[in-house]
Amino acid sequence: MENIIRIENLIFEYMREEGQEPVRAINNITLDIAEGSFTAIIGQNGSGKSTLAKNLNGLLLPTGGAIYVNGWDTRDDEHVWDVRQTAGMVFQNPDNQLVSSIVEDDVAFGPENLGVDPKLIRERVDKALDSVNMGEYKRKAPHLLSGGQKQRIAIAGVVAMRPKCIIFDEPTAMLDPRGRSEIMEIIRDLHRDGITVVLITHFMDEAVKADRVIIMNKGELLLDGTPEEVFEQNELIRSVNLDVPIAVELASRLRSRGIKVPKNVITIEEMVEFVCQYR
Repeated sequence: MENIIRIENLIFEYMREEGQEPVRAINNITLDIAEGSFTAIIGQNGSGKSTLAKNLNGLLLPTGGAIYVNGWDTRDDEHVWDVRQTAGMVFQNPDNQLVSSIVEDDVAFGPENLGVDPKLIRERVDKALDSVNMGEYKRKAPHLLSGGQKQRIAIAGVVAMRPKCIIFDEPTAMLDPRGRSEIMEIIRDLHRDGITVVLITHFMDEAVKADRVIIMNKGELLLDGTPEEVFEQNELIRSVNLDVPIAVELASRLRSRGIKVPKNVITIEEMVEFVCQYR
């Protein structure tokens, strides 16, 4: 697969008051994200994961190094809209992303600003709302919806712009368990439809659904690999004050008691299946 995002020696520093040293949030990261992949990025607060997310579509620009999205340098002013149309972004708080008093108008906002033909906008809005199971709410007021429903509308607004990649910056952090589950299912459906997904999260049960897991610590990459490869390093993960998925923790305890649990058992569903078949 070709890489849709290429990160080369990325450094990002937040400037402080005059005379004070800047704060380095990202320290010399190099990695590629393949088109069509599903990557989860996790880390403690202050690890740099949300700063990295904002660099991926040009909301923040590198202090050093470079990021290329579909071949465009995010620092190139001539291609800022190409970058952001290619790599859409969904934030943690849906209230900060909704701009209109009617759901369908909100979803249409992005395509309108991209100059899409009005007839195509209607089609895009309907398809985007259907993709998040919110078609029946298109004439509702967003402020009357639940947090999970608002987040679906925010996702539909990005989907309507037809990006190749969507970056989700902790999209379930403000939702209850049911809302989290619904949003994760939508994210997985979008990935199955061919959209590249980058999910910033601190929920381990969300990260195990990805093809690839990256763990960040103090602005650097700590681990990078498949979920099975990464969560096998449970002691290293705990050393940076992160938890491991419940199924991984349970598997570790079972192994300590002599039960041979396969290494690929990392989700609740896989653990249930293993326990049911265990003799």
